[in-house]
Amino acid sequence: MNIVLLGILGSLAAGLMTGAGALPVLLGRNVSPRLSDIFLGFAAGVMLSASFFSLILPGIEAAGPLYGDTAAAFVAGGGVAMGAGFVAVLNSALPHQHFETGREGGPSAAKLAKIWLFIIAITIHNLPEGLAVGVGFGGEEVSNGVTLAIGIGLQNAPEGLAVAVALLSNGYGRGTSFLIALATGLVEPVGGAIGVLAATASEIALPWALTFAAGAMLYVISHEIIPETHTRGNQNSATTGLLFGLILMMILDVTLG
Repeated sequence: MNIVLLGILGSLAAGLMTGAGALPVLLGRNVSPRLSDIFLGFAAGVMLSASFFSLILPGIEAAGPLYGDTAAAFVAGGGVAMGAGFVAVLNSALPHQHFETGREGGPSAAKLAKIWLFIIAITIHNLPEGLAVGVGFGGEEVSNGVTLAIGIGLQNAPEGLAVAVALLSNGYGRGTSFLIALATGLVEPVGGAIGVLAATASEIALPWALTFAAGAMLYVISHEIIPETHTRGNQNSATTGLLFGLILMMILDVTLG
């Protein structure tokens, strides 16, 4: 199968898990804030592990023959910085609202309905995940893309549930909360297409694409997910979830990659 199509389908499958995770809300199930923070912590752990084991380390390995071992580390650092900077610019320029930490994005945030601010925030969050899956498929090992698709899909399920629960607690109906969670997962194939095209453009582009995706995810982890899990007194539970997610993704990377 065409590698670009694989990247898009892999990121689509991972994105659809956001809707699968939100199903309990549609079915009338309630989730406590503590469990929601554990789920988000788990998502952060998976993303953190994927950033290093599936993106940064393969990026350094791909850069070695092109630039030399020492320069490869600087290339990886540059890619990470550019990825994080890209999401930081999006985060600063686009009006959006976090469920716990409030509105961001300048004065224009006050002019949009809250629901659109939530959607934009989740889209900023999900785009790097799709980018990572696409880049994974664009590398030399398709198994790396499969591992990333599985890992990102696993973390999307509890993340989708947390998003739907947060929307529900902000006054939106069960059906609306479910549909929004599902729809925001569909931005991931867009990121997947961009990622796989960038990674397959040339051999020189691959290490930059891999580490760029890692930097984008690392920014989301630090700026978005962890602060959300530490606002309701559930830091210990959220950290336990993070460690579990990190270990699980590390095992998946070793066994599947």
